Amino acid sequence: MKTSIKVMLVDDQNLVREGIKSLLQLAGHIDIVGEASDGEEALAILPDCQPDVVLMDIRMPKLNGIEALKQMKGRGIDTPVIILTTFDDHELVLNGISAGARGFLLKDVSLESLVEAIETVNQGETLLQPAITERVMKGFSELRADDGQSQQEPLMEPLTAREIEILRLMAGGYSNKEISRAIFKSEGTIKNHVSNILAKMNVRDRTRAVLKALELGVI
Repeated sequence: MKTSIKVMLVDDQNLVREGIKSLLQLAGHIDIVGEASDGEEALAILPDCQPDVVLMDIRMPKLNGIEALKQMKGRGIDTPVIILTTFDDHELVLNGISAGARGFLLKDVSLESLVEAIETVNQGETLLQPAITERVMKGFSELRADDGQSQQEPLMEPLTAREIEILRLMAGGYSNKEISRAIFKSEGTIKNHVSNILAKMNVRDRTRAVLKALELGVI
C-alpha cells in the first residue's frame, strides 16, 4: 500500500478544484488537506494545512502562482509546488522555475500523469511535462533567432554520451527509476549521473538542467 500524500489545491476556479479533487480521490493515497482560490489565501492556510505537495494555478486574482511562489521562498517555506497551467507561454514557465516551482503540468493532464507528478516531487525530484518542454524549446528557438546567440554560459566540461542520453530522458519527464529501467542501469547509478550532469551544467535541479540543455542545443 502506498504512503498517503497530503496535497493542497490552489485555483481560482471552483469547478477546476472540484474536478482535480475528484480525480485525485480515485488514486486512493492522495489526501486533499486544503483548498485556496488565490495566492494570498494559499499563503494564509499553508501553515495549518502542512501539505506535502501544492498544486497551484499560474494565473489567479490578488496573487498569482509566480508571486505566491516568490513569497513562499521569501518566508523559507520549501513545500514543493507543481504549477498547473492552460497556457503555453515559455516565459511564464521560466519565471515559475526561477521562483522555485518543482514541476509544471498542463491542466488537461491525465490522472495517471498527475499522480505520478505528485509522487515525483514528493520524493524530492522535479518534473517538466513533455508537452511543456516542447513549448519551452520552441520559445528558446525563437529567442536564439531573435538575438543570434544563446542566453546561457557554455558548459565548462562537456557531457558524456551517456549523460546526454540521460538528459534526453529527463527532458521527456522520466524519473530516475524510469531512466534506470530504460537504459538497464541501477537507480543509484542514474542518481550519480544526474548529480554529475547538474554539476557540469552548474544548475541546482533537473528542470533547470533540461532548460539549459535546450537553450544550449545540447539536446
